[in-house]
Amino acid sequence: MKRSIIAVLLLSHTVLHAQRLQLHDAVNISLKNNLNIQIAKNNEQIAAINNSYGIAGGLPLVTASATDFEAPTNIDQRYSDPSRNTQRSNVVSNNFQGSLAGTLLLYNGSRVVNAKSRLSLTHDQSEQQLLSRITTVTANVMLKYYDIIRQQRYGKTLEKSIAVSQKKLDIIKAQQSVGMANNADLFQAQVDLNTQVLALQTQQLIIAQGKTDLLASLTLNPDSSVVIEDTILIDRNVTLDTLLHSLDYNPDIIAADYQVEIYKRIQRETAAQRYPSLNVNAGYNVSRVQYAAGFTLLNQQTGPYAGVGITVPIFNGTIYQRQQKIAGLNAENARIVKDTLMLNYTAGTIKFWQAYKSNLLQLETAQKNFELAAQLLDLVMQRFQLRQNTILDVENAQQSYENAANLLVNIQYAAKASEIQLKRLANKLDL
Repeated sequence: MKRSIIAVLLLSHTVLHAQRLQLHDAVNISLKNNLNIQIAKNNEQIAAINNSYGIAGGLPLVTASATDFEAPTNIDQRYSDPSRNTQRSNVVSNNFQGSLAGTLLLYNGSRVVNAKSRLSLTHDQSEQQLLSRITTVTANVMLKYYDIIRQQRYGKTLEKSIAVSQKKLDIIKAQQSVGMANNADLFQAQVDLNTQVLALQTQQLIIAQGKTDLLASLTLNPDSSVVIEDTILIDRNVTLDTLLHSLDYNPDIIAADYQVEIYKRIQRETAAQRYPSLNVNAGYNVSRVQYAAGFTLLNQQTGPYAGVGITVPIFNGTIYQRQQKIAGLNAENARIVKDTLMLNYTAGTIKFWQAYKSNLLQLETAQKNFELAAQLLDLVMQRFQLRQNTILDVENAQQSYENAANLLVNIQYAAKASEIQLKRLANKLDL
């Protein structure tokens, strides 16, 4: 039995030879490998590429075209003077047409200006969406990381309890050897020890699965062996007023605000279609037609041109007017979405703050309770060795110690989780 206990305890420490994983390393790996972040980065780059006056339609359009073809024809020309008649087959003709044209938009109801503004807002929005994804991934990694610490600390509590149970069994065996203990106490001590060994093995499974889950979220090999050694440090200087004022800097709120402005620009772009469009055109044309026979042997024309064009929309079935109204309704819906998001984030901040403050208040009492439970367990074991306490007293003291230790680490984790969520909402998350 001692060998099995030693094997269990050694199993919990074999990972010391594995790679150590710090929190900042886990976050950096996740930000580098997370597929959703990579997609968000690509979307941001797409928006940056689209953010140009060329896409908005504000730059000149220059085109060049050329055609050159030959065609065999049959000629049959007859005059009043028969001597001038011409009749030939497969006469080759060459026709070359070339042009260089440029068009510049001068005015279209500020449609280009609003289109460029919309593209800039879309780029800014994509940056906020990327920041939101980064913040969310960071928070999730931190929660997983600290949850593993919580489970490991409970595992250490079980290890200490197993050590106590082993000592209890050794004491009973020593007492039995001199006729001062019976088999009932011996069997009960052995059952208690076996039960706690099973509990530790179960806890080790929970820790291993937590590490696998963390590694999977980092897109690393889930079979990798990592060591996580850290403590749960809680920031006690978080204030509700600061958090509520910082909600305006939440990337989701900013992105929603950008969406409202984007629909407003779309509304103005649509309204601009009802105004006249004025553009200037310029270019250079080349035309050359050559015949091997016939009335005309060569016709060549070259020269520049310039002009001004205007397009006035008169009636198109009220399409532009309806599109403008739809864009206005989309802007209103976007504003409602933003207000709803702000309301939900405010309520979420208050709820996390309430949990945060409650956990901090409980933490001091839980710490004192844990210290008392540890002292009680030591005292009961001393009295048990002197036969002043029964095996049931030791079992109760062990249970109190395990419960106090579990409660303490759970409150610490809950306080840290609330802190992480509060800072995520306020865009103040740090390591």
